[in-house]
Amino acid sequence: MEKVAHRSHLGQLVLWLLMIVELSLFYSACSAEIPVRKILNLGDCNPHVRLQISHHNVVIDNGLIEVTIENPSGHVTGIKYMGMDNVLECGNPNSNRGMETKHVKVVAHTDELVEISFTKNWDFRTDHGKTVPLNIDKRFIVRRGVPGVYMYGIFERQEDFPDAQIYQLRIVFKLKEDKFRFMAISDTRQGVMPRGEDRDNTRSQTLAFKEAVLMTNPSNPQFRGEVDDKYQYSCENKDNKLHGWISDDDAVGFWIITPSNEFRTGGPHKQDLTSHVGPIALSMFVSTHYTGIDIDVTYKKGEAWRKAFGPVLIYLNSASSDDDCRKKLWNDAKRQLSEEIESWPYNFTRSEDLPHAGDRGEVCGQLLVRDRCVDEELMQAQSAFVGLAVPGNVGSWQTEGKGYQFWTETDNTGRFNIKNVRRGEYNLYAWVHGFIGDYKLDLSITIQPGNKVNLGTLIYDPPRNGPTLWEIGIPDRTVAEFFIPEPDPTFVNPLCLDAADKFRQYGLWDRYSDIYRHGDVVYTVGVSNYSRDWFFAHVLRNTGNITDLSTTTWQIKYNLQDVNEKGNYTLQLALAAASYAELQIRFNNPDAIQPCFTTTRIGYDNAVARHGIHGLYRLYSINIPGNRFIRGNNTIFLTQTRSHALFDAVMYDYIRLEAPAV
Repeated sequence: MEKVAHRSHLGQLVLWLLMIVELSLFYSACSAEIPVRKILNLGDCNPHVRLQISHHNVVIDNGLIEVTIENPSGHVTGIKYMGMDNVLECGNPNSNRGMETKHVKVVAHTDELVEISFTKNWDFRTDHGKTVPLNIDKRFIVRRGVPGVYMYGIFERQEDFPDAQIYQLRIVFKLKEDKFRFMAISDTRQGVMPRGEDRDNTRSQTLAFKEAVLMTNPSNPQFRGEVDDKYQYSCENKDNKLHGWISDDDAVGFWIITPSNEFRTGGPHKQDLTSHVGPIALSMFVSTHYTGIDIDVTYKKGEAWRKAFGPVLIYLNSASSDDDCRKKLWNDAKRQLSEEIESWPYNFTRSEDLPHAGDRGEVCGQLLVRDRCVDEELMQAQSAFVGLAVPGNVGSWQTEGKGYQFWTETDNTGRFNIKNVRRGEYNLYAWVHGFIGDYKLDLSITIQPGNKVNLGTLIYDPPRNGPTLWEIGIPDRTVAEFFIPEPDPTFVNPLCLDAADKFRQYGLWDRYSDIYRHGDVVYTVGVSNYSRDWFFAHVLRNTGNITDLSTTTWQIKYNLQDVNEKGNYTLQLALAAASYAELQIRFNNPDAIQPCFTTTRIGYDNAVARHGIHGLYRLYSINIPGNRFIRGNNTIFLTQTRSHALFDAVMYDYIRLEAPAV
C-alpha cells in the first residue's frame, strides 16, 4: 500500500492505500509444474493451498498462483504465475508503497483456502501527525483451484480519533512494463498502450493539464501524435467490474474483477479510474473524481466509522500464444466475472464485516410515475435506477461517501428486487429515465438478516408545475444526446474512437471556440435540433490567452402566442455537471444588472476536463412571473459568469419551460 499524506487536525487528509510491488524473495515449486498457455487449466494442477511464513515474507501457493506478501508490512511484493516469476514491477521504493501494517494473523488455513490478515491500530502517542488516523485490516485469500488472490480491507475510526478527510482509498498494481502492453477495459476500449517513459517531457508534450500528454517522440513510433490521459479510461461504478492487462509474449492476462459495488461511494453513476499507462491497474474504493469535495469524505472527532471494502479478485489467466490470444483471455476474464457475480456474496470469507447470503436481506416493490401532463394514467418506471443508501435528503446518495449502497434497475413494468442487502437502516432512492428529479421514499427501511421487505407499489410524482411549452434534451442526467463534436485530428486517442466513447476524446471543449467563433449558441425552439445545435458543454471562450478567458452567453429563442401575465411560469433546469461555475439566467434583457436567477458558485466535478458526459446531477425549478414574458418572440439568456480557469463550466441535462398551472 502506497504513501500517505495527511493533516489530521487541519482537515485535509489524502489517503492512498495501494498494493504496489517490490522484489519477491521466495517462491515454491508447484507453478513450474503447470502446463503453460492453456486457459482454464485448473484440472492440470490442483493441490491444496499451502502457506509459509518467515520473518520477512508470507507466501501463499495453490499450485496455480504464488503470492508473496512482505511481513509484517502487508505489501504485496510478488505474484508468480505460469512461467513468470513475478508479474509485478520490481524496485518500487518503500516510501511509495502505501500504509504499512504491523501484525500478521492466520485467519484460516485449510486445504481449500488460506486467509491472512495484516493489521495496524492507530495510536495517538506514536502516530499522531505521521499516519492517517485509521485502524487497518488488509485481508488476502487464496483458494484451491482459483488462479488469483482475493483482497479486501476493513477500515475503522474510533470516536477519539482526530478530524480527517479521506480523499482516496484504492488498490493499485504496477505491472511489468516490458511484458504488459495491451490494456482492456471494455469490449470496445482495448489496445496496445505506450510505455510509462513515453509520458516523460523528453518524449511528450504536456497539454492543458498534467494528466494529458501528446506523444511527440515515443519509444514506439506508432504512438506519435496520439494523446494519452488516464481519465479517458474512466467508467461508471455500475460498469467498473472488469479491466486489466495482457502480456502478449507470455499470453498471460492480469485482471481486476469486482463482483459487487456495494462498498463504492457515490452510487452507480459515480465515475472513477480503471487502468492506465504504467502499466497500472486500479481498484478504486473512495475518491473525489467527478464529484469534487461535494462528496462526503470528512470525518469529525467523535464520529465512529467502520467499513469493509471489497473483496476484489486479482485474476490471472493464460492462453495459447496465437493471433487470437487477446480475445481468448478477455472472454475468459468475462467468464470468470460471471462466476464471481453468481457466487456473490461469497461464503468463504471469514470476517464478520462481510456477511454471507443468509445474513442479508432484500427489498422489492414496483415503481410507477404520475405525470398527468405526459399521460393521464400511471406510467411504469421502466429501466429506473432504484437503490438503498444511508438515510439522507432527496438525491443525497450521489454525494454519500461513507456507507454501503445497493442498486438495481427496474424491469419493463417498474418492478425491482434489491438483493443481498447488509443489515442496517436505509432510505430508498430512485430516478427514472425520461423524468426530472429524484425519488425518495419517506420511510426508513430496516434490514435484518434473512428478511424480505415488500414495499408494494410506489408512486413518483416528478417535479411539475404546469404543461410543457417547450423542452431541450432528454432527462437522462447526461449530455449524451447533445452535440459532441469530432475531436481535433491532432489530439486523438484510438481507444476512444467508438461512437459510444466519442466524448472521451481530449480537447472537445476547445472545439466550442472553433465552431462558435463568431458568437455563442443560439437555439431556436421548433427550428433547432439539440443533437446538432446544442453544444455538449457550456464552456468559456478560449481566446488563446489562458489569463484572458471569455465568458459565454447562450440564447434560447421561442415564441409565445399567449402570455398569462398574472400567472407563474416554471423553468425546469437540470444540470448534468458543474465545475467552479455560476449560471445566471435573464429573460428578454441580456443587460439587466440583476439576473432573474443565479445558481451562485457551484460544482467541483471537473467533468469537462476529465472527459465525462456528467458529474453530479442538480435540478432547479425556477418560478418566473408572467410579466417577464411578452407575446411573440422571447429570449432566455444563459450566462456562465465564472472565468477564473479554463474548465469553469456547466453541462445541461435538460431544460423545460412550463406554462402556469391550469
